[in-house]
Amino acid sequence: MVKIPLLLIGGGGHCASIIDVIESTEQYEIVGIVEAPGVEKSDFLGYPVVGTDDDLEALIKQTPDCVITVGQLQQAELRVKLYEKVLGFGGRLPVIVSPLARVARQVQIGFGTVIMHYALVNNLAEVSENCIVNSYAAIEHGSKIGAHSHISTRATVNGDCKVGERCLIGSCATLLQGISVASETVIGASALVNKDVTQKGTYLGVPAQKMSKTKE
Repeated sequence: MVKIPLLLIGGGGHCASIIDVIESTEQYEIVGIVEAPGVEKSDFLGYPVVGTDDDLEALIKQTPDCVITVGQLQQAELRVKLYEKVLGFGGRLPVIVSPLARVARQVQIGFGTVIMHYALVNNLAEVSENCIVNSYAAIEHGSKIGAHSHISTRATVNGDCKVGERCLIGSCATLLQGISVASETVIGASALVNKDVTQKGTYLGVPAQKMSKTKE
């Protein structure tokens, strides 16, 4: 089988995790990693650093298929910026799905999204573009995840939920059935969301409560 050449944009811990997912698919050949300007390293996990964000246009002409491997701990701005750059330079963003994940038959996944090891995306769910569905995360039937959002490790989005754009659902957080979450919201680790989140912000605790700006 001929492997598809792939350019990874962003080094670091999340990149390391995605490399393992990509290698496990046996569908792609990683040709290099693009780092931020000023980062001084020549390789990462055995793959060459082929340039910086300043070289992205020329690199995409050589290798159009890209994966954004910058993580998202809170804000999504950097991932959105890189996503827009890749598309603006004519690049492509394939969907990457770990062979260890379970993605049901009737699921919609937007381009640039990565489904990590042991994640679950169940029937009739929709995950928009440039999302991260991290290891052991669960997105149940009929739920919709907005663009540029991150469903963190072991987070559970129960059935028929709606998560807006640029959200972070933290590790081990739980959204109860049918919950809606406003765009640009952070749900903290282990939080329990038992009612709709209508205002963006940071929500912590059991049940989840909005933090004041000073505490955020």
